[in-house]
Amino acid sequence: MKLSREILRLALPSILANVTVPLVGMVDIAVAGHLPAASSAALIGGISIGAMLFDLLYWNFGFLRAGTGGLTAQAYGRGEATGGILMRALRIAVMSGVALIALQWAVVWLAFLVVDCSPEVRELATRYFHIRIWAAPATLSLFAFKGWFIGRQDSLRPMTADLLVNGVNIGLSIWLGHALGFAGVALGTTIAQWTGFAYCFWVARRRIIKEIPGQAGNDGPAGSDASVMPGSDRASDSFFVLNRDLFLRSLGMIAVYIGFTVLSARHGDLMLAVSAILMKFLMIFSYFTDGFAYAGEALTGRFVGEGSADGVRSTVRQTFAWSWGVAAIFMLIYGLGGVPLFRLMTADAAVVAAGQQFVPWLLLMPLIGCPAFVWDGIYIGATASADLRNSTLLCAAGFFAVWFAGIGFTHTPSAAIHLLMGAYFVHLAIRTFYLTARRRVVFL
Repeated sequence: MKLSREILRLALPSILANVTVPLVGMVDIAVAGHLPAASSAALIGGISIGAMLFDLLYWNFGFLRAGTGGLTAQAYGRGEATGGILMRALRIAVMSGVALIALQWAVVWLAFLVVDCSPEVRELATRYFHIRIWAAPATLSLFAFKGWFIGRQDSLRPMTADLLVNGVNIGLSIWLGHALGFAGVALGTTIAQWTGFAYCFWVARRRIIKEIPGQAGNDGPAGSDASVMPGSDRASDSFFVLNRDLFLRSLGMIAVYIGFTVLSARHGDLMLAVSAILMKFLMIFSYFTDGFAYAGEALTGRFVGEGSADGVRSTVRQTFAWSWGVAAIFMLIYGLGGVPLFRLMTADAAVVAAGQQFVPWLLLMPLIGCPAFVWDGIYIGATASADLRNSTLLCAAGFFAVWFAGIGFTHTPSAAIHLLMGAYFVHLAIRTFYLTARRRVVFL
């Protein structure tokens, strides 16, 4: 019972914060979908492609959250100081963000060598990208901050940061979207990211000061163990190996999600809009489940640091129990509310009508996605990065294998999107089966 309460303490704030993440994307699409004097499908497509370009960039840096979280949780379990882990991650985040700003024109040029969309969607996506890119250092730093807070068994600060960022984002996107048009949606997101960076920097600075020996008010495990201090060879080696594997994992994940958008864009603006909305609905479930995955990550890392195999096993069992409960609820939501959700997203009757045929696919997400997402958190906490890397590269191969094997037998745009949805769920199934089969690597 005590562990169950601990899981809820860590998971519920993360779920509350995560709910606002897809809500932001849904608001962006909804604002664009209701703007006057333009094609609703083109505006939704512009948001979708523009956001995809950032996924293409930012998911490559997912190791900043996952790697920082796993290493911090284990250091916390051993009673070591954690500030050095965060500082190392922030240096990488800021330098990478500045580099992305400098290379923004090259990124857009390269992206549209492979993205096939209408000229109108391309122009809108490019405008969106060149505004949002100025938040790159802040966005990447927020990855590191979130991992560090979760690793320290603190899900309240990430929740507060996400609510702040996403609340500001929603408010400004609506206000600036109506005041400035399409560009206002991107500007609202940019301002919100820097707001979140300022908040996290202020909170983390206070925590790191309290870790310094001799400072009053120390609020957590601390120590001067060199393994977590900047410059330590052992820390640098483990940080590099872990993040190398997680970087390759990010490449596999982004290949699937970017592939989903790129392939749907080849079948017209209408199918692009439908697939973008479907993906938002799929992600709603993942963000709920990720709350328990983050709890599993934090507790698994802590128990690994403490050397408690029983603690790891109990964490796995109870995290899955809570996650399957969430899956059951979402099967009801998708089954009863799929079409009304489409109507909420857009006033374009053609998009709603085209999307209705794909609603049954949503029911597979809780069944197949639940174990895939929960195992991700467990493996990250155990820093079992090689298996995460392998599972993701395999599932990316499975996704494209299904697509290329079936595309020759599809003769309509709607049939192609059905094939794309099938390929997406094959990729999730591969992740689930591989990580389940390899689960003993996280048990001490």
